[in-house]
Amino acid sequence: MDRVPVRGRRKLSRRYRVGSPASASTFPASFLMRRFQQVGIVPRTDLGQNFMIDLNLQRVLLEAGVANSGKAIVPVDGSGFEAAADWNNLRTPETYVGYERSENFVARDLAQLDRRQTYTAPSRLALNQWALAGDWTMGKVATVVNKASGQIVFRFHARDVHLVMGPSRPANAVRFRVTMDGQPPGAARGLDVDESGNGMAVEQRLYQLIRQPKPIVDRTFAIEFLDAGVETFSFTFG
Repeated sequence: MDRVPVRGRRKLSRRYRVGSPASASTFPASFLMRRFQQVGIVPRTDLGQNFMIDLNLQRVLLEAGVANSGKAIVPVDGSGFEAAADWNNLRTPETYVGYERSENFVARDLAQLDRRQTYTAPSRLALNQWALAGDWTMGKVATVVNKASGQIVFRFHARDVHLVMGPSRPANAVRFRVTMDGQPPGAARGLDVDESGNGMAVEQRLYQLIRQPKPIVDRTFAIEFLDAGVETFSFTFG
C-alpha cells in the first residue's frame, strides 16, 4: 500500500490527481477510501461531507483488525494551522468550480461551457454565491484561467478557505494573491499564502488560503491569478 500523506501539504499521485476518474466525487475522502480498497479493506461508503473522513478511517482500522485502534473517536487538539475545523461557524458547503457539479455560480445561465468567455463579477454576492472575473474557460470538472488577472470571488461564512487547484502544465508555477473583504489577509492568512496574500501554485493539490481568527462573520474572499494557466477544481471550508 502506498503511503498516504495525512498532514502538511497534500500532494496527489498522477493516478489520483484531481479531475481523474478516481477522484470524480467526494474528494478527498474517496482518494483515501480507494487506497484501502486496493489492499482488500472494504470500508463503509457513507462518506457524506469530508468531515466524515476521520470517522471512516477509524472504522477501516477496526475492520482491518488493527490492534489498539480503539472504538472511540479521538478528538483533534491541534492548534494554529493544524487546528480542527470550526464546525460551529461553518455555514458554507464544499463548492465545485467545474460546471458538472457547481452550485451558486451567479452567471451559470450566461456561461459558455467549455469555451473561453470574459466574466464580470457583481459588486455584491449573497452568502455562498461565487463569481468569476476575467477570461476563463468553465469545463466539466475544472475551470481554467486563460489570461493573467482572472479572479474568483466568493461570499462565505467559515474560518478556513481551501481551494483545490494547480497549473495546467506541471512545469509552470502560477502566482496568485488572495484578499478578504478587499484587504490582504494579514493574521487571517492560510498556510499557503503570506500576510500580504501572495502565494504560488506549483502543483495540483489542496491549498489553504484563509484561516481567520474569531469573530467569524460573512466575508468576501477573492483570489486573483497573476499568471495564466491554472486549473481550479473545488473550494472546501472549515
